[in-house]
Amino acid sequence: MSEHRNPEHIVLVGYGPVGARFVDELLPLVRQGAAILTVVGAESADAYNRVLIAEYAVGNADRESLDITDTLAAREAGVHLRLGLSVTAILRSRRAVSLSDDTLLRYDRLVLATGARANVPTLDGVTRVHRDRQAPPADAATLDTSGAPLPRGVTVLRDLDDAQRVLAAVTAGARIVVLGAGVLGMEIALAAATAGAQACVVYHGEIPMARNLDRGGGSVLAQSARRAGVTMVNHSRAESLLFHEDDDGVDRFDALICADGKQIHGDLLLLSCGVGARIELAQLAALPVSTGILVDENLQSWGDPRIYAIGDCAHVAPAPRAGASTALPSGGLSGLIGPGWRQADWLAARFTVEMVGRGAALPLAASVSAVVMLKAEGIDVVSVGNTGADPWDRAADNASIDAHAAGCSGAPLSVSQWADPEHGRYVKMVTRDGILEGFVCVGMPRTAAELTLLFERGSELPADRSVLLRYDGPDYESSAGSAFDPGATVCWCNGVTVGAIADSAAAGNTSVACISSATRAGTGCGGCKMRIIDVLERFATSEPAAGTAG
Repeated sequence: MSEHRNPEHIVLVGYGPVGARFVDELLPLVRQGAAILTVVGAESADAYNRVLIAEYAVGNADRESLDITDTLAAREAGVHLRLGLSVTAILRSRRAVSLSDDTLLRYDRLVLATGARANVPTLDGVTRVHRDRQAPPADAATLDTSGAPLPRGVTVLRDLDDAQRVLAAVTAGARIVVLGAGVLGMEIALAAATAGAQACVVYHGEIPMARNLDRGGGSVLAQSARRAGVTMVNHSRAESLLFHEDDDGVDRFDALICADGKQIHGDLLLLSCGVGARIELAQLAALPVSTGILVDENLQSWGDPRIYAIGDCAHVAPAPRAGASTALPSGGLSGLIGPGWRQADWLAARFTVEMVGRGAALPLAASVSAVVMLKAEGIDVVSVGNTGADPWDRAADNASIDAHAAGCSGAPLSVSQWADPEHGRYVKMVTRDGILEGFVCVGMPRTAAELTLLFERGSELPADRSVLLRYDGPDYESSAGSAFDPGATVCWCNGVTVGAIADSAAAGNTSVACISSATRAGTGCGGCKMRIIDVLERFATSEPAAGTAG
């Protein structure tokens, strides 16, 4: 390792998947001696992929498959890992952070990757933690509870301990009540039902995944979920819990009580009500915050250029100019791993340019509409972009025409829909001037892959939209579509294309595991694994590839 006269001290707070990615990308700088990197992580375990925690919780994945980084390699490179500790304060005037073991760490640059925690809804019987300007606890194990643990039989699903509670219920074939019908809630309910548990999803609205799907897509998903053995209870506002007393005298969850009086009994209540950014440290340090820690296009805090934030704790927005309005920006965390990884990659590259002086720092790529995929056996759901347009809403259509006439927002929206609820299939395409602005696709994976490519490229759809439905028809030929074009994105979390997977396969990586190891494809949300298989089958050759598989 070469020695630099004045290496910069970088302190990273958070060793989740985004923090671990930042460490991996910064290792060359550490090995060169240009930077001294110290990582503080609240969990004692090595970094793991929280996005795949649901698969672990139902027994579909082992602990090792969640690993996303080589901690030993980081230590050997010179990274100082302080795990099982929490940061209790940022001492900006001293450029230091205090830890729960009463030590201080000095920094030249501080990177916050504190992530997000599960939201706990207001329910009679559950004590909520109020964190506004509340000092983080000294005990890292109580970061999320702060003296107000969830009742016995109630859990969220954010870490390994949560997953163990869910796994015990699934293994026992217990009845699991899931409160919330977002992507995670639906995935865990469907997976639990497939694994032999009794699953029930309770949600306030009319359809599941209401943030991502329209009424048609959500209705088809709900029907498919019922056929898969999941009880779907909509239009139900949860208000309180009923308990029974365990043999040791401690209350345990017995039933969820809704506003209309119905009682939904179960052995485990899983709260899947979204997430909120961990911003307490930033608040206590008087850094600007909104739904997350406010950072500019360089991921630097609005209030301190030596402090950065990445991942779910970061709210990226242009810093206000002097004398401008102090109104906080809209938007917030995406809850998806891909944007956080891209931020980690970019910030590590920028640090390298600034500390070593090689290359040029490119601007951080603007965020794009995220492709949302539901991972469930036999139920394919993909959604992206504008999905709320109604083909029968002439008022909205006329408004678009008026705006177009005024030169404001382009041509009116057009909507094409096709539904086959009996077989769990549904497609909705929203276009403007023939260009796809968003779509919902349920039960039609090949059509979804084609639409995803068209959306990504901003390509014009065929005038006859029904042509796209043929990709999931009985006469489908893989050469007919463009979803296998080399530039088509397969893994949205890591930006891995068809061409990259084909090249890796040609080098001998002929399984999903090998492709994941070589390209990182499939190591994020896991929703692209079937697409990886399709690509491998599509480009399989009769002659064995050079090299050794894996």
